Amino acid sequence: MERFLGRPKFFWNKDRRTNNLRQVYMDHGATTPVDPRVKEEMITYFSDEYGNASQMYQLGQHAHMALELARERLAKLIQANPGEIIFTSGGTEADNAALKGIMLTKRTEKNHIITSTIEHAAILNTCKYLEKQGIKVTYLPVNKHGLINLEDLKTAITKDTALVSIMHANNEIGTIQPIKAISEITHDAGAIFHTDAVQTVGKISVDVQEMNIDLLSMSSHKIYGPKGVGALYKKEGIKLEPLIHGGGHEHGYRSGTENIAGIVGFGKAASIASNSLFEEKKRLAKMRDQLITNLLTIEDSRLNGHPTKRLPHNTNFSFKFIEGEALILRLDDRGIYASTGSACSTKKLKASHVLLAIGLRPEIAHSSLRLTLGRGNTPEDVNYVLKIIPEVIQELREMSAFTKETEEYVMQLKDPNNHDSEN
Repeated sequence: MERFLGRPKFFWNKDRRTNNLRQVYMDHGATTPVDPRVKEEMITYFSDEYGNASQMYQLGQHAHMALELARERLAKLIQANPGEIIFTSGGTEADNAALKGIMLTKRTEKNHIITSTIEHAAILNTCKYLEKQGIKVTYLPVNKHGLINLEDLKTAITKDTALVSIMHANNEIGTIQPIKAISEITHDAGAIFHTDAVQTVGKISVDVQEMNIDLLSMSSHKIYGPKGVGALYKKEGIKLEPLIHGGGHEHGYRSGTENIAGIVGFGKAASIASNSLFEEKKRLAKMRDQLITNLLTIEDSRLNGHPTKRLPHNTNFSFKFIEGEALILRLDDRGIYASTGSACSTKKLKASHVLLAIGLRPEIAHSSLRLTLGRGNTPEDVNYVLKIIPEVIQELREMSAFTKETEEYVMQLKDPNNHDSEN
């Protein structure tokens, strides 16, 4: 069978971009297209300006200057000092560098980490790894909106706690945590605070000084930059054991010849985001609210995440009596690109750990739809989505063997005294 990039030829023949069907990309929480301005600035570093930033001659120094400009641009976006930015291969490496780096440094003194049950897999699986190395990990629960309880944090933190890692906003349900309050509790107990801000940097205001953050993870491809580039903000004075040893690049914290073209793209994307953040946040929030208001008129629907303390571009719904995977494929047939659960775990058939953590039953968690807006979306896109989604849900429900009546019957069998099937 003829193949391209490992996929059968027939897969590519289904590409709806080749016909006149309207294309609406609403999965910006998974990745974003590279901004043309970013691409333009990157191109020269693939060809003419190909120097190694560690070299003293002119070509190398051009690369070094481009590297430092990108560092300055990223620092400006989060109100940091340029020397506090460490470039990585992405948000996952930044998360690993933060958690493992701190625990390698603190292990002889403290051996306890606190995180939450709704973190990205890059945090949760790193914590599982550290548990196997003898580190104690506390996973804080969240309420129905996805917020941790600050009193739970105060109770969990001890003199042995080295690090607290709580994400700024959740990638699936968009709930924004009270980061400043969390950092205050953490520091009062003498621990270090890390936040995974992959979903917030470039989308909402992030000020590491005002929020008193010690470590913060970022990713380029979430803000219209290239894939394969990320960064870790490390507050001056925080000691961190490097994961990768070698030539001492990135102030000794991340050895390996720098990906100059990618880093340049990340820096340009950060600069664009910094200059347009307020206006874009307002524009996206307006379309987000329109999606929420209209899609909640569908019978047996619910909004997942906090109703107001959420990202301006994020919506997440559950529609009873359908399968999220079937919904995604039907929407794809109509030119709408969205997701169910998180993009990093869509190959797994298990229900989203985030939706289960906020109290949804597995069958409701499996019926989720995440729509995440972005720079290319328009009000016309929103109108098209609002026209198509109710039609597709009705089609799927007509085909489904699971109905309100069967749900009530199953719930009655499980608990004859409980008639509440809201979740």
